[in-house]
Amino acid sequence: MTELIPAWVEGELQPVEKLEVHQKGLRHKAISVFALDGDRVLIQQRALSKYHTPGLWANTCCTHPHWNESSVECAIRRLREELGMTGVSPVFRDQVEYRAPVGNGLIEHEVVDIFVVPDAGRIAVEPNPDEVMATRWVDLYELAAHVKRKPDEYTPWLRIYLDRYMDRIFASLVRA
Repeated sequence: MTELIPAWVEGELQPVEKLEVHQKGLRHKAISVFALDGDRVLIQQRALSKYHTPGLWANTCCTHPHWNESSVECAIRRLREELGMTGVSPVFRDQVEYRAPVGNGLIEHEVVDIFVVPDAGRIAVEPNPDEVMATRWVDLYELAAHVKRKPDEYTPWLRIYLDRYMDRIFASLVRA
């Protein structure tokens, strides 16, 4: 089945097939979620079957909304589908835009609605092996330091979020 996601074509938002969006580097809608437990964030290692960035560590959840799906509905759906997390209430934190190559000639050019799920440590996590190889809770500041030391272990978008937008995403957690 072809997955259509919202992308801008000639200045107008249109449904476009997901692979075509990445092949052409079209600007498109996306969501990213960070599940939090105090200063800890849940990260996931992407399944090896993913068509880009397989095996790399990413934030809790990231994807593209379906055509005519709201960002918050998408966040709730993908937390359930990827990680088996239910009963969540993602909180909108910010919107950012980035463009980055993700391998195999593919490009992510995303306008991302970023959500956090506070107090998520109490929520059961049951990763879908078709989507996720592993998960772990890590201290936000240890994660940021490790991403700087070993960037090739992490997705381009996670590197960008922590480098450019950490204070906007984690406003209440960022240490002075």
